[in-house]
Amino acid sequence: MTTSASANTVISTASEAMRHAGSTVLRTPAMKADADAILFSAKSFAAAMLAYYIALRIGLPKPFWAIVTVYVVSQTSVGASLSRGVYRFAGTFIGAIATVAIVPNFVNNPTICSMVLAGWISLCLFFSLLDRTPRAYAFVLAGYTASLIGFPSVLDPASVFDTASLRVQEICIGILCTVLVHRYVLPKRMTGQFTGKLSVTLRDARLLAADALTGKSGKSRSDRSQLAADLLALQGLTTYLPYDFAPATPRRDMLQRIHDRLARLLPLTTEIEDRIHSLGKTSENAPAALKVLINDVHAWITATRSNEQTGTAAQLMSRARSLQQQCGSGAATSGHRLAANLAGHLVEMIGLLQDCERLEHIIAAPRRSALMDSFHGTTHVKGYVYHRDLWMAGRAALGACVGILLGCAFWIWSAWPEGGTAVSILGVCCTLFGNVDAPAPNVFKYIVGSLYGVAISFAYSFVILPQVTDFMALVAVLCPAFLFAGSLQARPATAYMALGITLTIPILANLSTQYTVDFAASLNTTVALFGGIGFGVVSMSLFQTVSVDAAIKRLLRLSRRDVGRRAVGAAPNEAHWTSLMIDRTALLLPRLRVSRNNDTSILDDTLDFLRIGHAVSQLRKARPRLTGEVRMKLSELLSAIAANFRYRRPLTPADYRDLNRHIKSLMAMVESSAHKDHQRILDLLIDLRFALRINEMTSRRAHNL
Repeated sequence: MTTSASANTVISTASEAMRHAGSTVLRTPAMKADADAILFSAKSFAAAMLAYYIALRIGLPKPFWAIVTVYVVSQTSVGASLSRGVYRFAGTFIGAIATVAIVPNFVNNPTICSMVLAGWISLCLFFSLLDRTPRAYAFVLAGYTASLIGFPSVLDPASVFDTASLRVQEICIGILCTVLVHRYVLPKRMTGQFTGKLSVTLRDARLLAADALTGKSGKSRSDRSQLAADLLALQGLTTYLPYDFAPATPRRDMLQRIHDRLARLLPLTTEIEDRIHSLGKTSENAPAALKVLINDVHAWITATRSNEQTGTAAQLMSRARSLQQQCGSGAATSGHRLAANLAGHLVEMIGLLQDCERLEHIIAAPRRSALMDSFHGTTHVKGYVYHRDLWMAGRAALGACVGILLGCAFWIWSAWPEGGTAVSILGVCCTLFGNVDAPAPNVFKYIVGSLYGVAISFAYSFVILPQVTDFMALVAVLCPAFLFAGSLQARPATAYMALGITLTIPILANLSTQYTVDFAASLNTTVALFGGIGFGVVSMSLFQTVSVDAAIKRLLRLSRRDVGRRAVGAAPNEAHWTSLMIDRTALLLPRLRVSRNNDTSILDDTLDFLRIGHAVSQLRKARPRLTGEVRMKLSELLSAIAANFRYRRPLTPADYRDLNRHIKSLMAMVESSAHKDHQRILDLLIDLRFALRINEMTSRRAHNL
């Protein structure tokens, strides 16, 4: 009896240990990613087979397009899948209408027809590059649908309407099945991902603020880069929330408010860090009360969030305002004037962090939150602003047009029977992969996937499918290949390779209403496939590729130009300007990682442009309230900044000396004036001087600017 009890105890303990170990393993990021990939793959395969079955039952001639659509539309969350499905339908419908309008009207001149199709595809690519939201996918589909339907129909225009209408039907079935399966079968909501990412972003924001107060310049630079990347990632998740079918989704204005506050926090921490460094170097010691305040603010930021923190924040802000008034009124030294400036920035930072905490509670529980009314009627919000470059988008679109026209010229000159298929694939490559600086690496991944897809397709066509006699057996034999490809698609590193597999197998294996096998036709299609992709790699490398360093320099040059525009008043509001520059910072981050000139101080330059633009815009707004010589001197300063920043040449040491002379002269005049806003003007001039880094100007900075 005792032995049996002991044995049961041992078994129970061992079982508990195994369960604990198993749950621990399953909670690791790698295992969770594997589990999510397997679930996504299974759901995508179920949706693909459902769409295939429906297309077969209603007698569509090419039901494999329903399978292809499922894998193109399927995303790892409900919101992303529905969004992609909606925009794919819109793009396909518009592309089909455009093709039907173009091909019959140029039936007697295939050359002109090809030119018009190339122009349409390029125009769609142009708008997709300008619209960096999920809507861009509609433009991509409008272009590549015209390519897939139009070029093969150039020599057979009579069939273009039937082809287009059938394609729309097949794609609608694929979209519907995708949305239903991902919506109702173990749905993965985007709202949960968003709230988790928001929590991480706020943690990064507090870490940035704390590091700025301690003067860890290297650490805070990394923190600023992380926060800029976080804001871009948050915006990417935010765009899918309206499609998420969640019981309660965050209100759009609340999302915009928290973004505006986090975006303002990023340059503000740089301002604070610069002041702390400067006060530490000056021989005039900072007031003791300021040092105590900085330590208390740091303790508040790093403390665990609680209800008492709200009262602590109010007390800290009151102390900072009091210190700002004491140091600013009749400041005897530059150290006291700088201390007053720093105290004012601390007030703003505390308020921003406190607002972010309150907004996080509102977003997490929008129906239950009692804090929502406190944000009604507050300042205007802007939300995330995307950087859009007409010249770069036009360059990529023109490159795609040239590449497609060269492909058409070769097709017409050689009279290649499969040339229409090859050019249609070329058009798909130009639109699908043309949204990055260097498309070739992604196309190579697609080629690798296509090689796998061709090998698997030939195995199915000539070995496996002849043995299949019913639909369930067909599902069983297709399962391994598609589950493998679907699991690859769920991982960003292998998504393009998976696309090559899932787009190739249904078409080359000819999963139609009845089994037909033609080795010569399959081989010709394969040659056309790789011919189109190969020419696409060459074309995009020649005409659609921009070097990383050139892209970085252009972003910096545009930022410089916009600073000059702000100095003359031709500029958007502050929230728009801040968000635009944050987006440019986020665009620089991945480019700097692969650049030969991996100089992280380039990010500092972008944030300094943001700060300069903010200061000059505020000074320009204050100018109408000034009079006499002060107003004239301020106008001279703004004109000097505009002259230095609106042109392509970098600033020289002489330019910095000239700007420094203007600022020092104006500060002396403002200090001796009786203007009621003189303290505000002085703060802005201090901000401008620090943003220009006049005392720290180096040849590196002059070179980068």
